[in-house]
Amino acid sequence: MPIYEYKCKSCGEDFERLIFGNQEVRCPKCDSEDIKKKFSVFCATGTEKPLAGSSVCTSCSKSTCSTCQ
Repeated sequence: MPIYEYKCKSCGEDFERLIFGNQEVRCPKCDSEDIKKKFSVFCATGTEKPLAGSSVCTSCSKSTCSTCQ
């Protein structure tokens, strides 16, 4: 189940929701249905080594260095 980020158009509240299927989403602050889904991306910062399948070091952007070996 994905977690989505939303912004309420009525009160400006930013919030996240774990969504199951076609659930209705309401603002937790003002209970409005006038909300907008925000664009969010997956982030994997702070890893010591490159992620599996990655050929570039996350520290220096080279294909190999002393940090990622």
